[in-house]
Amino acid sequence: MHSKTALITGVTGQDGAYLSQLLLGKGYRVCGIAPRRSTSDVNLSRLEWLGVKEQVELFDGDLGDLGSLIRSVQECHPDEVYNLAAQSFVQASWSQPVLTGQVSGIGAVNVLEAVRMARPEARFYQASTSEMYGLIQEPRQSETTPFYPRSPYAAAKLYAHWMTVNYRESFGLHASSGILFNHESPLRGLEFVTRKVTDGVARIKLGLATELRLGNIDAKRDWGHARDYVKAMWLMLQQETPDDYVIGTGVTTTVRDMCRIAFEHAGLDMEDHVVIDPRFYRPAEVEVLLGNPAKAKRQLGWQAETSLEAMICEMVDADLQRLEQG
Repeated sequence: MHSKTALITGVTGQDGAYLSQLLLGKGYRVCGIAPRRSTSDVNLSRLEWLGVKEQVELFDGDLGDLGSLIRSVQECHPDEVYNLAAQSFVQASWSQPVLTGQVSGIGAVNVLEAVRMARPEARFYQASTSEMYGLIQEPRQSETTPFYPRSPYAAAKLYAHWMTVNYRESFGLHASSGILFNHESPLRGLEFVTRKVTDGVARIKLGLATELRLGNIDAKRDWGHARDYVKAMWLMLQQETPDDYVIGTGVTTTVRDMCRIAFEHAGLDMEDHVVIDPRFYRPAEVEVLLGNPAKAKRQLGWQAETSLEAMICEMVDADLQRLEQG
């Protein structure tokens, strides 16, 4: 007998996979919504990597299709709903601004609407993002820092964030948002800079490449491990009162320093291999993101546990293993 049932959109992504693993470990029944396109294959490699693929029940659904979401909520009958699905790559949001708005913005409201109509007593989690701070208005960003989005992705996420607040205040939904700062892992997509670096380092180490091309390596980010951050999502939905929380490490590191850790772990010198390529610069750069997770520590008892060094080394080792297995 399961303790609770959770429904996760974006279940095949990095956070969805780690959250599934966490909830299954707590005795939950875990349902996931996965859109099917022209083939019947849904990319389950992340769930497979964590050894939980067989335990997650998949429902056909898409954030753009309200009917499919209502059906999924009715069939799954969840106690908790986690909306983790999005077009989440900032660079792609510039070439696909309308799609990004439809998926990351309107899509989140479709999930809220499905919950309100089919299961209003369920608790809802919205994946907000530190990118909403964009052109930062304070050196350390907290729940009260004004937002200034600098990409179509950030603007779409800000709409979803405020709609979550509106559904909480207007309809009494137990709806919380986690304003998560960058969180990485071996399951991160290759288009994200940390994984691009660890995969590149592994390729250079194995003689499959000689250089790694990067854009602005002086951008600073607050990087944590996805495995730690999904715990914060779960903790938010265990609170009596819904609220919004900044989730971060409170430590900022440049892309350059993150690179150095990865290269040194593989016994390589970064200076020999990194090439700065202007093609990878963003149209509007977000220079520094640094979270202030004091409220999460105070109210949720949460703090980041994995150091940047430990995480980057884990990612390099995982990429070496992947490439060696071919």
